[in-house]
Formats: sequence, C-alpha cells, structure tokens
Amino acid sequence: MKNHLLWVSFLGVTLQVQGQEVLWQKNIKSFTQDFLNQITTTIDKQYLITGSSIQTKRQQQNNGYDFHLVKLNQQGEQVWEKYLSGQNHDYLSATVSTQEGGFLLAGTSFSGKGLDKKDESKGGSDIWMVRLNEFGDELWQKTLGTASDEQARAVVQTIDLGFFVAGNVQNSSKGYGSKDAWIIRLDKNGKELSQQILGGKGSDEVEKMIPTKDGGVLIGIYSRSSVGGTKKTENSGEGDYWIVKLDKMGKIEWEKNYGGKADDHLRALALTSTGYLIGGESRSERSGNKTVGIEEGTDLWLIALNERGEEQWQKSYNFKNRDIMMGMSVIHSADDKTSKGILLGGYTQAEGRIEKDDETFWMLYLDQDGNEQWRKHIIGENRKKEERLSDIKLGRDGSIILAGTSAEELGKENWKIVKLGDSQLDKLIEKQDIKIYPNPVSDYAYVEIGMKFKDADILVYDMSGRQLQTVKTKNKVTKINTQPLVQGAYLVVIKTDTNKTANAKLIKK
Repeated sequence: MKNHLLWVSFLGVTLQVQGQEVLWQKNIKSFTQDFLNQITTTIDKQYLITGSSIQTKRQQQNNGYDFHLVKLNQQGEQVWEKYLSGQNHDYLSATVSTQEGGFLLAGTSFSGKGLDKKDESKGGSDIWMVRLNEFGDELWQKTLGTASDEQARAVVQTIDLGFFVAGNVQNSSKGYGSKDAWIIRLDKNGKELSQQILGGKGSDEVEKMIPTKDGGVLIGIYSRSSVGGTKKTENSGEGDYWIVKLDKMGKIEWEKNYGGKADDHLRALALTSTGYLIGGESRSERSGNKTVGIEEGTDLWLIALNERGEEQWQKSYNFKNRDIMMGMSVIHSADDKTSKGILLGGYTQAEGRIEKDDETFWMLYLDQDGNEQWRKHIIGENRKKEERLSDIKLGRDGSIILAGTSAEELGKENWKIVKLGDSQLDKLIEKQDIKIYPNPVSDYAYVEIGMKFKDADILVYDMSGRQLQTVKTKNKVTKINTQPLVQGAYLVVIKTDTNKTANAKLIKK
C-alpha cells in the first residue's frame, strides 16, 4: 500500500487525510478462542505481543488457558514464542517492558502449584506475576492473593525500578464493596513493600494504570460506587470514571470522579506535558459533570486534567455505533515540555444497523487541545468478519503498531498485528541523529539512529581515537555490549549507507 491522500467527510467537515503505508503485517493463527491483551514496545524497539491461549500442541497437559507471548523484531519477524502454564486457567492481563531490557507479566491464575507455576494458590483466583529477561527466560515469579478472588489488571515500572501492580478483589473482608481495587507496590526483585484497597460502597474495577513523573501512579477505575470507604467523590450515574493519583509510596494524593447520568466506561490513560488524558466510552448526555453530549450509541469521551487533577477540557467523538477506545498515545516534544498530538485507537461494534467499517480497527488523531485532525480505518492485508483492536502504540519514528484479533467465526480469533508508517506523524516527532540510553551505562546500551538508512555501522572509540568495537545493523535501535569497556568516556560514531555520520559521547560507569 503506497502513501496517498484521501478526502474524508464526516461531522459536516471535510479534512485532508494523509494515507498510511503498511510497513508489515503479522498474522498469528489460532484454532481456539485466543485473547490478545497488549502490545509492549521493548527498550530496543522490538515488540512483545501478549495474551491468553489454549495450546493445541502442548508438551505438558493442563486444563485451560495459558499465558501466551510472542516477541517480534523491528521487521515483524518472530524472535521467540513462549507459553507459561499452570494446571488450570491462567489469563495474562498486563505486561510492562522493564528498563533493564526484560518484562514483568501480571495475570489472573486459577492454578495451584505445578507445571510453570511455583507457588500454591492463596485461595480462589490470584495474581500471578512472572519476571522475564529479554530472551524470555524466567528471573523470578510471585503469587499474590488472599482467600478472596483477585484479578490482575495493570502493572507499571516506576523511576526507582520497582513496580506497582493493580487488580481487583471481590468481597474482601478488608474491602468496602462487592469489588474493590487492590494496589501492591514491589521492589525490583518482587519483594512486597506495601498494599492497599481502594473502593466505595459498590463495585470498582481497575481498567488502566500509568506511571507518573514523580515516581507515583495514576489509576483509572470504572466505578459503580457511592461515597464510602476510600471513595470521597459521588457517582453521577450508572458507571463513572474514577481517577486516583498515588504518590511514590502508594499514598492517595487526590481523586476525581467524572460521569453523566448513564454509563461511562473508562478505557485508557496517557501522560501529557501538563498532566493527564482520561479516555473511554460514554452513553451519557450532558449531565453530572459531563459537559459534552452524545450523538449515537456510545461516543468516545476524552478529559484532559492538569497534574493536580483539575479539568482542562472535555471532548467527544463518534463513529455512529458502539465506539470502544482501546489505546491512547501522546506525541511529546524532544524536551517533553509540550505535547504535539494525541493518537486514539479502537473499534466499533454494530448496534442496530450495520455500518461498512464496523468491527474494523480505527485510528483517530487529535491536536494537543483535542481537536480532531483525521480518522482512518485500518484493514491491512485482509479483512475478516469481526476485527477488534486490543492495543495501539506510537513509535518515536512516527510509526504506529496496532494489535488485535481477527475472526471469521466466534471461537477462532487469530492475532493480527499491523505496523504503519505515517508521514504526517513523522514530521511532528523531533528526532536526534543518534541517541544513546541508558547513559551513563553499566552493561548494555541502546543506540538509536534517527536518520533514514538501510545499513549502518556503529563504531566505538576511546578518547585517544582507538577503535574498540564495530557493530553492523539494519535496525533503528541496536543493543551494544559495554561490559568489556573500563570506566570512562567513549565516542560512538554512526556511519550509514547514505554517507551520513553522527556521533555522541558514551559514559561507562
């Protein structure tokens, strides 16, 4: 598919839309009902696709779903595939790429000790966490739970290299309602540092969590609770957005509740230069503290908050049926002082009449103030009867990666991964010819090349001009080993096949 310009008319407005180029597509076939949960971008710009599957050719027998992981390189080629199995159902819910190059997985486990699971069940369903290195080898695992049922929902790494894990607990003796949010803080080795329950007098379910600049987290909760417990803000309708900001020690700093008189379901969070974006789907007209109405079915509802949780603006968007937002990315300036745009991804389910692009991945691009710039449906190489986006990520090079399920019939959901290039987004993203991280470095560093090239050499020199290493690469981001280097300063030089060069200083700790 080549780049081209389209004229699209909607909402009475005609906009010029830049066509995206499909760089590659990966289809991971299934013969059962597979659940794709997330796509995680690794530190070296590879991709980990995660979800839950029933193994059709398993070496060890169990009774249900397993954690399923597929790692793809920058060209969409499979690097490795891995299953993690207990003796019963195990559903992988959330994954985070660690700053050390590996991953932490968090899922809901109905299994006791056996097969890959090393801990006994705590009672009911538990949260099962597994730390992996970049090759998929296990570093440690941990089971968190009580006599009640727990479900994993989100995991993030904070600036101190520790983790926050968020999930739900049902009918807990220490809880406040029928379902509460359960937040656990761990150090980098999995040692539990603190935990707490958040909830009101009803049902509160964690949907998303993101790390904040100060080392804390922002938690997005779908709330059907009245005031009580830790909830100090009243619901406006059937279901609301409940936003809770925790500091780096896990203490509540502030909370906000947003909703109208009907059902409003939070789906996504994102960090901006001035605060936070909260997004989801709404069935509410203007009511409560919702200041925008709906057009048809469910609309997308986006709220911008500053760092203190104060509202900056609200906007709504519509695809004419039940619109479901599944992911959100923000384009930041190089100095992170301004946000340049917002990319939303999701799908639309038919309610009543069927529109042409229902059950198809869509993207919606907004400026930093939430004003719509363009929208596009993504088909890729083929189109199945039912396609549902699970996640969307925006790369620093302007590329977009979409991951979801594609099914001709219920129960046979293939995984569909599409990588797009977009010239409009590419122009918005400020690039450096060469970037090295982490820097200073102890063991391994990542060299990111911002120039266009097909082949490049990465050369490492000491300060006397002696060449110590040469690494050939075709990748935008390449891992180099600095372990043989002694403490001090070095020069990293890039030479591309287009006769362009760039250099940067590397500090070895």
